Amino acid sequence: MKRIILTGGGTAGHVTPNIALIPRLKEEGYDIHYIGSYDGIEKKLIEDMKIPYHGISSGKLRRYFDVKNFSDPFRVVKGYGEAARLIKSLKPDVVFSKGGFVSVPVVMAAKNHKVPAIIHESDMTPGLANKLCIPCATKVCCNFPEAMEHLPKEKAVLTGTPIRQELFKGDPLEAVKFTGLDANKPTILVVGGSSGSVKVNEAVRECLDDLLKNYQVIHLCGKDKVDPAYDNRTGYVQYEYIKKELSALLAFADIVISRAGANAICELQALAKPNVLIPLGSNASRGDQILNAESFEKQGFSYVVLEENLTKESLLEAVQQVYDKRADYKKTMEASQMTNSIEKIIKLINRAAKL
Repeated sequence: MKRIILTGGGTAGHVTPNIALIPRLKEEGYDIHYIGSYDGIEKKLIEDMKIPYHGISSGKLRRYFDVKNFSDPFRVVKGYGEAARLIKSLKPDVVFSKGGFVSVPVVMAAKNHKVPAIIHESDMTPGLANKLCIPCATKVCCNFPEAMEHLPKEKAVLTGTPIRQELFKGDPLEAVKFTGLDANKPTILVVGGSSGSVKVNEAVRECLDDLLKNYQVIHLCGKDKVDPAYDNRTGYVQYEYIKKELSALLAFADIVISRAGANAICELQALAKPNVLIPLGSNASRGDQILNAESFEKQGFSYVVLEENLTKESLLEAVQQVYDKRADYKKTMEASQMTNSIEKIIKLINRAAKL
């Protein structure tokens, strides 16, 4: 039996593509282990799948000043030691990394123990964690053709992102039962990312009265961001985070309002779900979500509202435009050449593991 170590964490976007690969890896006969941070979001998601989980120390490497910059390098060094001991003990044939800072010591330890490592970059340009991992990787998978320009030619492979197969099996009627909403009224699903977005939440709630005149709203607010003041509003339901019901909610929704994380928008494209994207602003990130959103808008997949332009009026206008043209958006996404990447990545993993 071949053994693989999966790694990645910090946000759901660094975990869900790994989750999408797990059923096929099991079919291929792999013994699967996961290395993540001690208490990151990835821990519960992976343990729920009954995959052996190994926590290591994790520190964030920042481009800006923060007092944690003095302590986090020591956490990274500790994490490397823990990852090295795990790799020596588990003796994997291959490592697959979805990124996030917890993956850096794992990929580096894999190289130093002569274990091939494949990494996946979701965004148009590599983040800092993957930049550190690229020299240690045998192959670098990516989502966008534009990303190939920023990666070593001999390592870069255009694969797209692995999509969880259960997302294609959602039943709208299950969503109706779960939410208690009207099966026949147009529905908006709001997704602000696994940790939620204060700005998206505020914008949606500011125009909620206007939205509820024509639509129902399912609002995934993020951890600790549910506001009891909006409970018991007819046509509005809010949740911190949804896992198993997400496929049903996506199937039920007519349009989606979302941040522009690469994995989230690739799932929307694969499902041909008309959407309004509100990318995280460059003042709070390296601007990768803006590039992702611009690419999707250029391809005719999305309507984009930049965070600095986000107002009650601009959001209402965006929703109306996408709802009115939802058939056109759906048709464009269905005709796209972007396909599910699971088989492409499995072939790369098998090749690296010499299957």
